[in-house]
Amino acid sequence: MINNSLLNNLSQKIDNIIIGQADLVKQLLVALLSGGHVIIEGVPGTGKTLLVKVLSQLIAADFRRVQLTPDILPSDILGTNIFDLNSRDFILKKGPIFTEILLADEVNRTPPKTQSALLEAMEEQQITLDGETMPLPPLFWVIATQNSLEFEGTYPLPEAQLDRFLFKLVVDYPAKDAEKQMLLNAQQGFKAKKLDLDSIEEIATVEDILALRRQVQDIQVEENILDYLLNLVERTRQHPDLILGASPRSAVAWLNATKANAGLSGRDYVTPDDVKEVAAPLLRHRLLLKPEAQLDNVQIDEVIASMLKQISVPR
Repeated sequence: MINNSLLNNLSQKIDNIIIGQADLVKQLLVALLSGGHVIIEGVPGTGKTLLVKVLSQLIAADFRRVQLTPDILPSDILGTNIFDLNSRDFILKKGPIFTEILLADEVNRTPPKTQSALLEAMEEQQITLDGETMPLPPLFWVIATQNSLEFEGTYPLPEAQLDRFLFKLVVDYPAKDAEKQMLLNAQQGFKAKKLDLDSIEEIATVEDILALRRQVQDIQVEENILDYLLNLVERTRQHPDLILGASPRSAVAWLNATKANAGLSGRDYVTPDDVKEVAAPLLRHRLLLKPEAQLDNVQIDEVIASMLKQISVPR
């Protein structure tokens, strides 16, 4: 059975610092439990970076942040072999990718050559440098951010790389009550920029998270739930507004995400609601609208919602 008390405690601690983003926090924890990488898209100033830093501290994970720009090279992420004059041998200077949680800020600001440096790491949890393959830590987890408003000077991620992200999470402005609480906190002296992360008490370890991931894999999925999920996947490939549907990789990712969602809810079995709850963040970056649908201003989340209504739910 999943240690739900640990997860609830983790969620509550984050909510105390990141005000008004409960849905985002839950979806991020689902991704953490299922081991899937995440893209977070939203306007600046909504706490995306702070959220990842706080979560890393709470689970005592090694954290690195890379601010991606057009002049960043693959070696700036992976590392490089440097010749040492004293030992007369090449020594590996590891890049920031050798970490447990990697925050790739503004991933669409860097060219495709650098973006592709993450492909092998995200899929196979290893990197190849100068012909040598090196494993990454067991927890290895990539969280990438991108600005939803600025498109000038950006390099959209190709479909092959987008498919390696479990979720695309869209961050909206907090509700008015939540934003008022933020102002009250600021009035009382809280400053996010000067938050001492070391003062945040660790409530879990990396080993705890890895153990939770193993427990998630044991969650039961009935055959009728599998058929329901497959019917939805098939519908994405036949939808009249879509030119690209869900891949087999995304079907497996969807299954893992439903298990993690069930575990986070304290259940050891998956329900149709678990399938529905993770549908939008799992599919919105994988499905591609036809040009005529884009001209008609069809939104991808609307397509996903309509499919969920069209496919009958198992009893």
